[in-house]
Formats: sequence, C-alpha cells, structure tokens
Amino acid sequence: MPRLLYASSSPYSSKVRMAAAYAGIAIELAPVKTEEKPTVLMDANPLGKIPVLVLDDRRSIYDSRVITQYLNRLSKNALFPRNPDKRLEAEVLEAMADGICDCALSMVYERRMRPEEMVYQPWLDRQWAKITAALDLLNANPPKLPSKITAGQIALRACLGYLALRFAGKWEKGRARLTRWIARFDQKFPELKACVPS
Repeated sequence: MPRLLYASSSPYSSKVRMAAAYAGIAIELAPVKTEEKPTVLMDANPLGKIPVLVLDDRRSIYDSRVITQYLNRLSKNALFPRNPDKRLEAEVLEAMADGICDCALSMVYERRMRPEEMVYQPWLDRQWAKITAALDLLNANPPKLPSKITAGQIALRACLGYLALRFAGKWEKGRARLTRWIARFDQKFPELKACVPS
C-alpha cells in the first residue's frame, strides 16, 4: 500500500489525504516532522518537503499537485474531468488554492523562524495582499459543489481549512459566501472533514 508522509497541519497534505479518500484509494498515513529532517523523509524527498507519496516499489512522488495527478490516473479520472475545459478549470482552482497556501505558509515561517525584531512587515503585507485578492475573487464567484467534485474544490477546502487554523478571524470578514461554501462542502462530503488541517 502506498505510504503518505504528511503533517496534519499541512494544507498540501490535507489536499492529498482528501483526494485519496474521495478517489477511494487506500494509503498508509505516516506523520513526520519536517523540522527534524527524519531519514524517512529525506530519503524520499531530498528537499525535505511534504507530502510525499512513497509507492510500493519505493518510488517517491512529490509535490502535492503531482500526487493528485497520479491519484487521478490511478482512479481513472476521479479527481479531474476528462473534458479539457473542465479539467483546466479544476487545475487552475487547485493552483490558486495552493498559491494562497504558499503565501500563508510564507507568513507563518516569517514569524516562526525570525526573532520578532527581524520580522519584515512589508513582506507579510505583500503576502496578505495576495491572499486577500484571491479570496475576494473566490468569494465573488465560489466554485460550484456538484455531486462529483474535482481536485480543485478539494484543494480549496484544504486551503480554507489552513487559513482557519492559522489565521482564524482574519480572513472571514466580508467573505460570507466562502464561509457558507465551507459549510456546504462539509455537509456534502462529511467523510473528508477529518482530513482538514488541524
């Protein structure tokens, strides 16, 4: 059985866990702490980043977008539509969600890794401006939630879960449509809620 090296707080790990569950692909979960640079992680991905999907033949797949594409092929298109336009829409939504997470993680690490007096506020402001611009766009036109969703909607749910974990009370104001979208997602796909960043 493929083994996923992951962290429960990672939005990218969350996305992959949700995608595997949604596609009906069994994976073994192996939590790791990236800051400790464990051998199991460094042997699987020299970048020391998660998630990493380690296959039965010991090949490693990373990053999360490559993993979702792999899971999609394995599940015969359970995560991305065959229609080229709809597939592109799902891929763009996944990229936007991941991009928001990139900015959010950059902010978290800026505060976590530097002494307080060295935190660079203009950098934080720039990342937050990117996040809010993307959230405003998504709030104006939230993705549909049909009975069959894609890796795009899954990535967005993981992303919003990460924002709720790290930036609770800071991103929701004025974005009621997105907060309602989360509630609808969780209601329609309750089996995926356990994979949300925590």
